This record gives sequence, C-alpha cells and structure tokens, in this order.
Amino acid sequence: MRIFKFGGASVKNAEGVKNLVNVLKEVGYDNTLLVISAMGKTTNSMEEVVDSYFNEKERLPFKVQEVVDFHNKILSNLFPNEQHPVFKKVKSLFDEIQGFLVWNKSPNYNFVYDQLVGYGELICTTIVSAYLDEVGMKNTWLDVRNFIKTDNSYRDTNVNWERTQEKISKGIDRKVLNVTQGFLGSDDNNFTTTLGREGSDYTAAILAYCLNADSVTIWKDVPGVLNADPRHFKETQLLNKISYTEAIELAFYGASVIHPKTLQPLQRKEIPLHVKSFINPKDSGTTVGRGIGIEPLVPCFIVKKNQVLVKLSSLDFSFIVEHSISELFKLLHEHKMKVDLIQNSAISFSVCVDNKFGGLNGLLELLKSRFKVVCHEEVSLYTIRHFNETAVESFLNGYDVLLEQRGKETLQLVVK
Repeated sequence: MRIFKFGGASVKNAEGVKNLVNVLKEVGYDNTLLVISAMGKTTNSMEEVVDSYFNEKERLPFKVQEVVDFHNKILSNLFPNEQHPVFKKVKSLFDEIQGFLVWNKSPNYNFVYDQLVGYGELICTTIVSAYLDEVGMKNTWLDVRNFIKTDNSYRDTNVNWERTQEKISKGIDRKVLNVTQGFLGSDDNNFTTTLGREGSDYTAAILAYCLNADSVTIWKDVPGVLNADPRHFKETQLLNKISYTEAIELAFYGASVIHPKTLQPLQRKEIPLHVKSFINPKDSGTTVGRGIGIEPLVPCFIVKKNQVLVKLSSLDFSFIVEHSISELFKLLHEHKMKVDLIQNSAISFSVCVDNKFGGLNGLLELLKSRFKVVCHEEVSLYTIRHFNETAVESFLNGYDVLLEQRGKETLQLVVK
C-alpha cells in the first residue's frame, strides 16, 4: 500500500484538483491512501475566523463568508450541476462551523482553534472525493479523526500510538482508494485536535506506520527536497537522496519541505519517503531512506523567520548553571515557547525561540524579575548544514549577526 500526501498548493483551485486526478492517472492509484490538506491558504483564513471570534466579533460573519465563497467558486468550477450532492455536503460542514460559533462557551483559544481550523481539511477532502467519483475513480472518504487518537494538548497534540494502531488496523481497507485529511486527530472526548502547523506530512507518516505501507510520497510544487528554500534563496540544487538521519537533522533545523515529526515513524519501519513534483510527476524527485548523508553533498541553507532572541544575564554576577537552566526551560515549556537555539556562558544565557503561541510577554515579565533581559523580536535564524567558508561568506553580506553557533557540520546564525 502507498500513502500519497497532497498539500494545499496542489489543490488551491479547481485546476489543482483536476491536476491531482492527472497525477493519479500517471502514477496509478491502486491500494493507495490520499492524505490531503486544506485548499490553498484556507488554514490562514480559518485562523482569521478564530481571531475574529475572540477579538473582533463584528468581522466574524465576513471572515466566514470569505471561506464559503472561496470553496463555492471551486465547487462551481468542478461541478457545473449545482444539484450535485457535494454542494449539500459542503453546506452541512459550513453549518457545523456556524453552529459551533453559536454554542461554544469555552474561552480556551487553543481548543476553539482546533475545533474550527480543521474544517479546511474536511471540506477539501469532501470536494476532492466527490470529484474523483465524478471522473470514475471510486474511493472511500475517511474521517481521520476516527483513526488518529491523541491527548488534549490542543494545537500541538501527542499521538496515542496504541489506540491509533488499533483503530487504523480495524477500520481502513487497504485494497481500495481512500481519501482522508491531514493535520487532524481527536481526543478521548472526540473533540478535534491538530498535530501542529504543516502536520499533514506527519499524518501520512502515522498512517504509513500503522498500515505497514510500502512508501510515502509527498507531492509538492518543487522538484523534491532542495538544498535551500527557493522563496528565500536564489540558487538552489535538488538533493537526490537523503538518509533518515540527515533528513531528521534538516527537519529539526526547520527545512519546510518535511515536517519535523514525519521521519521518526517512517525510520522505525524503514518506510521510504519520496518528495516529488505534482507538476512533473514522472520525475524522480528526492528519496529519503537508509544510507549515509546526502547526495550530492552540498551546503544546505535553512531559514526560520519571525523568531525571538532573548539574552539573559545574572543581576549579581552569579553563575547560570544547572539549577537556573532547568528553571528557565520549565518557564519556556509553561509558556509554550519552541526553542530553536541555546547558548550559555558562566553568567549569561541566550535562547532563540518561536513565539507561535503568543506566550512571550508573560515569559518576559517573569524573567525580568530575576535577570537582566535583552529581547530582539522579528529576527531570523539561519542554519547552514555542511557549511564551507565560501557558503558562509556569500551569505553573511549585509546581515547584522546577533548570535553565532558553529559546530563541525552545522553553523547557526541569528540575524537582524
């Protein structure tokens, strides 16, 4: 069995959905499970719905209507007959959104986020599944929330592997074309949970692990895994092969083409991961599997934008050692700060973090009572894996380097 994951860029409009069909016709779809993200930038739009719900109620109806109109346009382009049953199915999902906005009483932002944002995936897969049926590709639509069971750490949940394995083994027919959602799971109370932003790759890996799949293919709008993100770097090079270890390192440092958690379950069962182009599906792309390093061996550039660099120093020149550092990490954990880089000396401690859950201000208030604090917001963290001096010199021009950390194979720079 094969797992195919299609991201939002691949189904951003009606032409994208039609191209998905063309990809399946070219590469085959027997014994295949499709994991599909929300269409285009729908996740961003649904995040705006959540933000309006909490902060600007007067904007809420307009934000919801924008999402409705976006999907209705795609529906109309795919299904000229507006009496097609898919219109009623999609309307029912939007009715569920409206219902939740009315009856919800929870003030928990993360809970509300998970209950609403995942409708992007549910609506998208409903449309794609109906269109596949329309063109003669019979398929089974699955609600992934019935299979991937998690705890209730909303927005960044943890998988209950034992229950998930049981649900998937009993509930998914490997011999048919299945269509399901990425990003989503459910907790013990059957409330929707999400696996973290860009979590659809992880969904594909979870399903592959539990189904003992032959392979996972992630279909992208790039030829495969490149040595740099073409949105941020002018010259890029395709990596033909990457070992699991190297891919995990690249993902950990922030390579956006692979979700950080995706490789772990695949590596445990040595399931190969292919990253290929949905524009040129017959091209070889990149294969991640057993082996050593990367081919070709070239410097790899990774960037994380909108980071925060916090520099701490002791008020009384006392050492910042094990006890202090353990308390600092406890605070970082409590405020849901994602740590990307740390550096410390006898009386100082620097940490580059991602403030995606908005806990920075609360954290800074606590830190200022105990340390001298310097905070740099909106910085970028650049990582050069397999760096050489030529790569470093070409990169540094024009940047103000706030922090540098250099190892044998990896150079990290926090720049403004």
